[in-house]
Amino acid sequence: MTIQHSPGSDRAETERLRGRIADALDRARRRTIGLTECVDEAELVEQHSRLMSPLVWDLAHIGNQEELWLVRDVGGREPVRQDIDHLYDAFQHARADRPALPLLDPAQARDYVGSVRDKVWDVLEHSPLRGNDLVQDGFAFGMIAQHEQQHDETMLATHQLRSGEAVLSAPPAPGARVAVSGEVVLPAGEFIMGTDSDPWALDNERPAHPVWVDAFAIDAAPITNEQYLAFVDDGGYERAELWSERGWAHRVAAGLTAPQFWEQDSGGHWWRRVFGTMQPLRAHQPVVHVCWFEAEAYANWAGKRLPTEAEWEKAARFDPATGRSRRYPWGDIDPSEALANLGQHHLEPADIGAYPAGASPAGVHQLIGDVWEWTASGFEAYPGFRAFPYREYSEVFFGGDYRVLRGGSFGADQVACRGTFRNWDHPIRRQIFSGFRLARDLRSDER
Repeated sequence: MTIQHSPGSDRAETERLRGRIADALDRARRRTIGLTECVDEAELVEQHSRLMSPLVWDLAHIGNQEELWLVRDVGGREPVRQDIDHLYDAFQHARADRPALPLLDPAQARDYVGSVRDKVWDVLEHSPLRGNDLVQDGFAFGMIAQHEQQHDETMLATHQLRSGEAVLSAPPAPGARVAVSGEVVLPAGEFIMGTDSDPWALDNERPAHPVWVDAFAIDAAPITNEQYLAFVDDGGYERAELWSERGWAHRVAAGLTAPQFWEQDSGGHWWRRVFGTMQPLRAHQPVVHVCWFEAEAYANWAGKRLPTEAEWEKAARFDPATGRSRRYPWGDIDPSEALANLGQHHLEPADIGAYPAGASPAGVHQLIGDVWEWTASGFEAYPGFRAFPYREYSEVFFGGDYRVLRGGSFGADQVACRGTFRNWDHPIRRQIFSGFRLARDLRSDER
């Protein structure tokens, strides 16, 4: 039997989608404003780290991408500021060089992004949200909402790197509600990796394809501060045999002795700098601000390894009862504060066991939110990959010196985080909100 949809129901569905898009764009903009209005103009134009852009560059770049895709392309409107396109092209100027550019000042940047957004609201009101791939199901609007939230997380990382008094505040992340420890064993088998059905999924998440994964064990939770401190106390940063050749060379050259922002006082107690405040190390939080080489060394010390990207996604999405891959570990419904630590509601990871309702069917916890999790995998295209809508989002990075991170952090928004979402960065990076969990091959008597 064919189900017929009435024009009225189609219109209602389109309006619901329009409302969802408006909510996503508005949520991102409120966050952008909060991250840029809490500091003065001098701090907006200052480069707080050569790894990061000045906050004012991120602000205007957000507006420029929105203008390019939504005002000019989707809307077919006249340019707002075509003369500044080259200044905010991330591929033309390295982050370290951006302070020397003739950037818009804070007032100009705010006026610019405001003018662009005003036009976007008009474009959204008149768009049918169906047609070519760029507008179907509001893809371009969803892409831009994700882009802004990704830069909001980048700006949040810049706030962590800045010096001076704290300017951000949020309630503490929740403590444990259940005890979580040990490993979860996932049997060998095929599952569907990636997606063809999520309308706002980005090109590197596509297409959906079957992947065979051998049986493996994966930690039920990310590695905690307490667990990582045992590695530090056992001389993990002094034992070259635990590190790869590249990892050890980086550890020595960068002078790594602990995760970034950890400090030890004269009494031997460890503290962590958190957005301008010093806090005692919280034992049961996932460790954060570690690079891939540190995660690899810890895995060697623990006698395990980092999970592959396919293993991580199978642990996060595969439902053995139905044989299908879910959108999130808990199912297909959108995240909430009861399910995951996302959206900058807290300025830190939550304790292990804080989100039992967000666990996967296999019993793996906190796969979404809290910390981005390093995997063993490099960043490569899926079979059948098609670059869309531009090569520079994913394709130009394939095969480079990157490692994939999965799961999202407390600083990631739900629009830019799902079970198929792929993040990537250089293995030396640790200013990002990165942690990890471990996996291992099964012994013959466990298979």
